[in-house]
Amino acid sequence: MQDNATEVTAAGIARLAGVGRAAVSNWRRRHTDFPRPVGGTETSPAFALAEVEGWLRRHSKLAEVPLRERVWQRLAGHPAGPVTALTHAGCVLLLIHDRSPVWLEVSSGTDERLAALLPAALDQVLTTRLGGGPDGSRANPPGSVNTGSVNTPTAPQLLPSAPLFRAVAELAAELGARHTFEFLLGRHLDANPRQYTLTPADLAGLMAALAGTARTVLDPACGTGALLRSAGGNGGASGNGNGGATARRLYAQDSSPELAALTALRLALHTRAPLHAAAGDALRADAHPELRADAVLCRPPFNERNWGHDELAYDPRWEYGFPARTESELAWVQHALARLREGGTAVLLMPPAAASRRSGRRIRADLLRRGALRAVVALPVGAAPPYNIPLHLWVLRRPQRASAQPEVLLADAGRFAGEGRGGPDWQGVRETVLDAWHAFDRTGRLDERPGLARSVPVIELLDDDVDLAPARRLPPPAAADGAGRLADVRERLAETLRLTAGLTPPPVDPARPAAGRRPLTTVGELARAGALVMRTGGNGGHTRLPVLTDHDVLAGTAPSGTLPESDEEAVLTEAGDVVVPVLGGGAVARVIDDATAGAALGRNLVLLRPDPELLDAWFLAGFLRGTANNRQASSYASTATRLDVRRLQLPRLLPAEQRRYGARFRALDEFERTLRQAGRLGEQLLRGMYDGLTDGTVAPD
Repeated sequence: MQDNATEVTAAGIARLAGVGRAAVSNWRRRHTDFPRPVGGTETSPAFALAEVEGWLRRHSKLAEVPLRERVWQRLAGHPAGPVTALTHAGCVLLLIHDRSPVWLEVSSGTDERLAALLPAALDQVLTTRLGGGPDGSRANPPGSVNTGSVNTPTAPQLLPSAPLFRAVAELAAELGARHTFEFLLGRHLDANPRQYTLTPADLAGLMAALAGTARTVLDPACGTGALLRSAGGNGGASGNGNGGATARRLYAQDSSPELAALTALRLALHTRAPLHAAAGDALRADAHPELRADAVLCRPPFNERNWGHDELAYDPRWEYGFPARTESELAWVQHALARLREGGTAVLLMPPAAASRRSGRRIRADLLRRGALRAVVALPVGAAPPYNIPLHLWVLRRPQRASAQPEVLLADAGRFAGEGRGGPDWQGVRETVLDAWHAFDRTGRLDERPGLARSVPVIELLDDDVDLAPARRLPPPAAADGAGRLADVRERLAETLRLTAGLTPPPVDPARPAAGRRPLTTVGELARAGALVMRTGGNGGHTRLPVLTDHDVLAGTAPSGTLPESDEEAVLTEAGDVVVPVLGGGAVARVIDDATAGAALGRNLVLLRPDPELLDAWFLAGFLRGTANNRQASSYASTATRLDVRRLQLPRLLPAEQRRYGARFRALDEFERTLRQAGRLGEQLLRGMYDGLTDGTVAPD
């Protein structure tokens, strides 16, 4: 009966049965034998998973659900909580990954036997892979702050999880232990977006590449381990091209014991490098005080007031000055420098305010004078959370000797910001930043690259503000032929306006009164009849593809988004599909053309794939855009409007009549796209004229 303790919500039941939540509500009302809630709340009850599965089987309602979904439901509804269940599952996956014969031995037999034998098997693999000493032995007693971050669970703790472990092992046989843990961790992070601050893989790869080849790497605020995964090799850096930054020993610490444990397991599954992971606040309780690493990669907490200002006033790490209470990031900078060997490199993700706040100018000045701060790189908006701020990368090096004429590299990759919410052009960011850094690192200086990068003599920065913001020190982009470019934009705008005039719809005639009300159908009825197929987006799959986002659909732009890698296949668009955003309350539908076909479908989008013999795509898209149609199919929450695409209506017309409407809707779409292009060109011309007049490259007459 232990398995009955695993709970599942109504949404989980709907996924298990392949139906909507409304169907689950109907079952509860209509079937007296439907399982009773065992937890949750009145508005969001929870049910025993085993009872639910039994009921669904008896009533022939259990869909063929992928194994990974069943495993996730067991983990998410675990009585000890999903974090504990995920940690224990990660321990088992590490055992399967490293010592599969041992797992096969302990798992043969009853659940009680499995729970009794598993602790000793787990202790061996955890001690070997995550021990604190250089020989793999634990440096401190289990449970202390500075020991390995994963403590071996006991048999009573493991017994309720035995069915979960067997399901996890079955999934690992299908996907592999590493991908199984990545899938479960990814689902947990997606389900709790406000609890975790994630570092995108592209940014982590760039930071690892800036640090260069390293034998030992430390992340004192490791979070989910993205930075050390990029630096660790053996799978951790795959796809990132981090320039050979393969570490032989990894050190991690995080203030959250649960997160430190999950990160340690994740790294152990991704690399054979020795791991030294610990839980605790690195500023107050440093787990690696004697370490002198080749590289430190860190995304410190931003804007922390309670970082230890009062109790750490006389700490020897403050070589460059005691940080103010409001300068927690500069405390992390000095902690990173203190853990580097001479000549070692640290790369930290920093808020842009840290480059210019007056309270930190004295420390910034000393970092510059002593040659510790080597580069400040402004990233594009959208590079990492918080996505609305252009974050900075600081590249630091523990000084070996002072330079006679020191310079510091300032670079600005802001021009590579992506349109909308699709994220930056990471290839452009990477090439620009690494090329500038490597050239500067070889010689200690860099010739000006207008608008992108330059090396600045330290003496120029040592004024009253010590402002290191790259945008304030970089020369503007080359103005050569600026007037010629503006003339070209003006010519393109004039041509677009002429085209817009030609595409303007002709005067309209009132429609003839209909003999009777036109018969209507809904998208849901058409889907059930096989006239179209409905799909929802949001899965990234294993292949990196451009992603069509809801913003792309609303703005009429090319696919610009990204999705995290997942084991669920991405939904790929095809020419003739109709894509509809479900959030925001706007009446929008987009017909996919050949240029957009092949993109993955993003979140909050529904794809409709009509049978061309039965349904014209432009006819479908046009009627879906009706304002009244959208209003009657929308539901309203306190802060958002959601569209139920199945309830959208369109008339029942013969294919020939559909094509007549479709031709008119297609002409309206072309007119709309031309208007948008004219607007973009107009904004570009205005911006260029204002900039040209103010910087002197355009004459006023």
